[in-house]
Amino acid sequence: MSNQKQGEEAMVSSFNDTEHGEREEVSKDESDFSLKSFLWHGGSVYDAWFSCASNQVAQVLLTLPYSFSQMGMLSGIILQIFYGFLGSWTAYLISVLYVEYRSRKEKENVNFKNHVIQWFEVLDGLLGPTWKAVGLAFNCTFLLFGSVIQLIACASNIYYIDDKFDKRTWTYIFGACCATTVFIPSFHNYRIWSFLGLGMTTYTAWYMTIASLVHGQVDGVTHSGPAKAVLYFTGATNILYTFGGHAVTVEIMHAMWKPRRFKYIYLFATLYVFTLTLPSAAATYWAFGDQLLTHSNAFSLLPRTGWRDAAVILMLIHQFITFGFACTPLYFVWEKVIGMHDTKSILLRALCRLPVVIPIWFFAIIFPFFGPINSAVGALLVTFTVYIIPALAHMLTYRSASARQNAVEKPPVFLPSWTAMYVLNAFIVLWVLVVGFGLGGWASMSNFIKQVDTFGLFAKCYQCPPSAAAKLH
Repeated sequence: MSNQKQGEEAMVSSFNDTEHGEREEVSKDESDFSLKSFLWHGGSVYDAWFSCASNQVAQVLLTLPYSFSQMGMLSGIILQIFYGFLGSWTAYLISVLYVEYRSRKEKENVNFKNHVIQWFEVLDGLLGPTWKAVGLAFNCTFLLFGSVIQLIACASNIYYIDDKFDKRTWTYIFGACCATTVFIPSFHNYRIWSFLGLGMTTYTAWYMTIASLVHGQVDGVTHSGPAKAVLYFTGATNILYTFGGHAVTVEIMHAMWKPRRFKYIYLFATLYVFTLTLPSAAATYWAFGDQLLTHSNAFSLLPRTGWRDAAVILMLIHQFITFGFACTPLYFVWEKVIGMHDTKSILLRALCRLPVVIPIWFFAIIFPFFGPINSAVGALLVTFTVYIIPALAHMLTYRSASARQNAVEKPPVFLPSWTAMYVLNAFIVLWVLVVGFGLGGWASMSNFIKQVDTFGLFAKCYQCPPSAAAKLH
């Protein structure tokens, strides 16, 4: 027992040495406290919490009332809480597997000083190349479409304060703006952006809540959801997507000075996010009811005021930040593919990263379906990337008695049994496979195909008012 404890302490020491080495490098560069150091170099527990909370809820905040109209108030609230805790658990599993992988590699004297560990590398180190390929495919595809969704949201939002251009034109413009995220080296450098981003979503969520309550219910308001199974499971999958934002968990952990302290950060971030998503979605649905079924962006129904315009502008800035969050792991993968990951020149790395933005831009123009695309991505990609694969990977990594005995992280205090962990992980795999991927996939793809049939690919102005759409043609 004492040998095991000594091994764990040695591993912690190794982690701290590596991470504090990075801090010392920053200190040498800055030599003393500076504004640049304060705003630019983040790696604390608080930085990680802000990154998780800020990244977890962005444009999806505006589509949750749409999901409530599809599912009904009670189901919307229950599933938000259910998937919030489910997502927090799988984020915990990812953090455990990261620590296990890193401890094994550091025992082999592998140095990660100029290398950012990513989820597919964790899977490769613990389970082999097949798992690496599966993890890489799902993770990269999800992050690519996650970035696409942020770009679509930018165009959808700005249209509600400036309709001189159609949404497709705004997508071109914001694609160019979001491409500037190539200059942000890593998650270390998102300190001020994460802080500001969370402030922006907090403002928007409470604006939606208060504005809806002040506006009151529209004349003849109806709350018929859930009316159809296809709508119910489409809405449920959007909520699954909402709390499946931990595809960047490993990169956020790696940016921390003490990665082992990440374990419960995502849970605390989720608890805060509940204070934003539950009141705003419930109040907006209460006020507008079934009108939301044809208005996937809540901004389109809220009356235009200075408060709403401020919320739109803040969400635009936040979507730029979230675009960077989703794209940065893709930048890392691309750098590794072309052999530029160790390059220290920010300008050279930025130039190498630009090709990653092009397909994102392209897909945002093809599929401008703000709202329905969230559910499709949730059902087909989020289900595997951040729910099924982490649960299965944890089960397989610790399937042998020796692996459990030598595990760096033991079962948590609130679930102190390996058997209980296996049962919970098996439940997650089965639930998400059947309800999320199966029923959710059927419903969300049916809805997505309906949008294609109604508006067509490359739609110039998705869900624009008929008079405005006619004017733009």
